Amino acid sequence: MLQNIDIGLVVLNKNNEVQLWNSFMENHSGILASNVRNRNIFELFSEIEKDWFQHKVESVFQLKIRAFSIWEQRPYIFKFKNYRPITGIAEFMYQNVSIFPIVSTTGKVENICIIVYDVTDVATNRQALKEVNIQLGKLSRTDRLTGLNNRGYWQECQEQRFTHFQRYQNKCSLVIFDIDHFKKVNDTYGHQAGDEVIRQCSSTFLNCARDVDICGRYGGEEFVVLLSETDAKNAVIFAERLRKQIEQLLIKYEQYEIRFTVSLGICQLDEKIDSAQKWLEGADQALYQSKENGRNKTSIYRSD
Repeated sequence: MLQNIDIGLVVLNKNNEVQLWNSFMENHSGILASNVRNRNIFELFSEIEKDWFQHKVESVFQLKIRAFSIWEQRPYIFKFKNYRPITGIAEFMYQNVSIFPIVSTTGKVENICIIVYDVTDVATNRQALKEVNIQLGKLSRTDRLTGLNNRGYWQECQEQRFTHFQRYQNKCSLVIFDIDHFKKVNDTYGHQAGDEVIRQCSSTFLNCARDVDICGRYGGEEFVVLLSETDAKNAVIFAERLRKQIEQLLIKYEQYEIRFTVSLGICQLDEKIDSAQKWLEGADQALYQSKENGRNKTSIYRSD
């Protein structure tokens, strides 16, 4: 029965020498029981982390209690190849391991038993589910055309930044911009060309931003970004870099060559702004000022 059950059984003595090695361990390690008996487990499997393993088994010997290792914390103890056809995406077998004392008739613990469970199916299914949930979460907050954060998610982030500012007073600026005369692009070249303009604009936008900046598509041809630890002066540097790069873009769509510009508004958060909505409105007023001054410009909102 010990040889045929579909779990691994290993018995070690106090010197970490193998006393029992069942068929499961033979089949997955490729080492016969006759070749492991009385050999040190660390000589056979160098991948076992010695200090961690010794700490585990010492408590079993001394305290006569069980010890456990689960795959979420440590994927495997014995580095066995995974040969299951269904879970073939996993290179190695995921393992849950139980270690318990073998108490003699005199009450002493001279040996311990290690039970190895193959949990590759469970592990890979759970990891796949986790990956799907991550992807679904990403899709729920991403604008499909541009790959930017969508309006709902971006506004959540803006509310969080506003709340954070009220407590810590960290510098933070909001930049809003849109494509100048975008309706003319659609009317002249068609909506598919307009979509390509939005995609190219978004790509340039992302390339100008830092990883910590939160970029979003606010709607239509309008875009927004939260610039962390950035005052209005430095936000202008970002905005002008973006404006100039977009001005130099040449979009080739079918037989057309399309150039376009953007207008930008900046609002640095300060104590006079009493809500996230007012913060956004300030940036929007600065954007309106850029348009009134001839477009393809950057303007800063001033609360005074």
